[in-house]
Amino acid sequence: MVKFISFGSGSSGNCYFLFTENGGLLIDVGVGIRTLKKHFRDYGLTLPQVHQVLITHDHADHIKSVGSISYDLQVPVYATALVHRGIDRNYCVQRKVNAGLRRIVEPGVQIQIGDFTVTPFSVPHDSSDNVGYFLEAEDISFCIITDAGMVTDEMAQFIARANYLVIEANHDIEMLQHGPYPYHLKTRILSNTGHLSNASCGEAIAQHMTEHLRHVWLCHLSEENNHPELARKTVETVLRSYGIVAGKDLQLEVLKRTMPTGIFEL
Repeated sequence: MVKFISFGSGSSGNCYFLFTENGGLLIDVGVGIRTLKKHFRDYGLTLPQVHQVLITHDHADHIKSVGSISYDLQVPVYATALVHRGIDRNYCVQRKVNAGLRRIVEPGVQIQIGDFTVTPFSVPHDSSDNVGYFLEAEDISFCIITDAGMVTDEMAQFIARANYLVIEANHDIEMLQHGPYPYHLKTRILSNTGHLSNASCGEAIAQHMTEHLRHVWLCHLSEENNHPELARKTVETVLRSYGIVAGKDLQLEVLKRTMPTGIFEL
């Protein structure tokens, strides 16, 4: 059985764990190492269950503890070459990833990592590079898309293949436009290399999902420009406009920004 837990999803830190009885993958390690260790203990997990780390991109809220967890557990870190270089440059990453533990992934190139068949794919964002991951194991497919300025045709193809989907619903457009952020930051967030709004997230799901999609988690919500209930209701409204009913046709949940979700059995 494949299981999933989020340890945090937002600008304060992102970290997800996908695992089987044989061990699993951390996807991003933007949560503090002490906090992560505590969460593992609290949920009956052990850090040696982490066999590999996948990194989406090199912004601090996704990589802060990647060097520490890789060093402590002596596990490899998978990322694109550009993201690995970005990690080296990022001053928020105090311990860098040892050269011997670096693994290079390329968008569109499928690899086997433990029990998981993993396909990275390009995601537009204003980082050194950014990928989503499509993972397959035990006849289930899991897709994660975070920090995306827009949904490309390539991304849509992976949404269409997913049984389980983690996708960004970063902001409510009106909250962002009328909020305290400076103009340049608002422009960045709304750009095609920024972040998906609640409405854009709903459109992406509705336009590209199939009957095989069972469960969607909304991730990376802004603390200043969004609210969990608003994100959920907006996405539900968009889905309903396409004749898709959340709770009936698929399960829809919002990931907590700074707290674990509990363990989901996929």
